[in-house]
Amino acid sequence: MDLLIIAFRTVLFYVIIVFVMRVMGKREVGELGIIDIVVFLIIAEVAAFALDSPDEKLIEAIVPILVLVVIQLISSYISLKSKKFRDLVDGDPSTLIRDGEIMEEELRKQRYNLDDLFQQLREQKVGSVRDVTYAFLEPSGNLSVFTKGDTQPALALISDGIVQIRHLKLIGKTEDWLYDELKKQGISDAEQVFYCSYENKELKYQLKNAHR
Repeated sequence: MDLLIIAFRTVLFYVIIVFVMRVMGKREVGELGIIDIVVFLIIAEVAAFALDSPDEKLIEAIVPILVLVVIQLISSYISLKSKKFRDLVDGDPSTLIRDGEIMEEELRKQRYNLDDLFQQLREQKVGSVRDVTYAFLEPSGNLSVFTKGDTQPALALISDGIVQIRHLKLIGKTEDWLYDELKKQGISDAEQVFYCSYENKELKYQLKNAHR
């Protein structure tokens, strides 16, 4: 009888976990956020406990999973609305190389050694650090590398109405410059802007709830 219960629960939790993954969206494992990973780990523990204890009530395993799904949905909604929350939970990309120079302090801050860096460069067929214009360590742990022959990354100067000061410094600009450029476009408040970048010496932007 226990074998039938375990078999039934295995199928049930398989269906539940597939449903949870569908709710969380189509993303690769390496692109999962911290909250997503925590939800998966706890669900795995709950499911394992339910399978190992066929005498326990099934509802005692299903309720925690449903609660975790609700937590994940709420956190995803907050992340969609708040850049600050996204940065707090998932972090922001870190610049490890800029114009052929390795950012030593940032490397130490991210606990990323030179062997790791050079391995990532070799895997992307980059032979020399001097050829790299930008290398970003993404929140997923992947290294995004741009060389002199590539189209350079368009850094967000404004994201969800929040000015990205770190990105302004990377391109050698100031907040005053950005506000002046916005005023030239008839924009008086950065909070009106959904996304803004500086590409080919020109400001590109999209206002909130607008299509340009």
